[in-house]
Amino acid sequence: MSYCPILSVLGFILSPDRQQVLMVHRIARGEARDENHGKFNGLGGHVERDEDLAHAMLREIKEEANLDVTAMTFRGSVNWTGFGRNGEDWIGFIFLITGFTGSPLAANDEGPLEWVPLDRIPTLPMWEGDRYFLPLVFDADPRPFHAFLPYDAGHPVSFSYTRL
Repeated sequence: MSYCPILSVLGFILSPDRQQVLMVHRIARGEARDENHGKFNGLGGHVERDEDLAHAMLREIKEEANLDVTAMTFRGSVNWTGFGRNGEDWIGFIFLITGFTGSPLAANDEGPLEWVPLDRIPTLPMWEGDRYFLPLVFDADPRPFHAFLPYDAGHPVSFSYTRL
């Protein structure tokens, strides 16, 4: 069986003082239309067939927050199998955004954008699996991580990662 995951990018924008992260609270579309309803998440979305990963991340940040990225670092990848509403497989490319121009929107079509203190992130409603890889996004290790996070029935069943 061939493996054809959905490709996505996910960005976490640090405030200029590096103490907060801009997150979206997914409450605007309603539970029936949004499998992320009620959860906090970074900004991002699908990679289009005519763009590279960095361009996809820049585009998504502009679309979702109206910010122009001036500095970002690739932090890692996550291979989510069985993750989507219908058990789809996804690969997410995770970026940490440390420089931008502009002021973020108050909200987008997914919900309000909120600056969240880094130490408050673990207390937020989010995908269960995000709790595994988010510490790797913000840690001091400069090496990218490559994680495997399989899901079954909407819940992670294991977590592993490699850094070289």
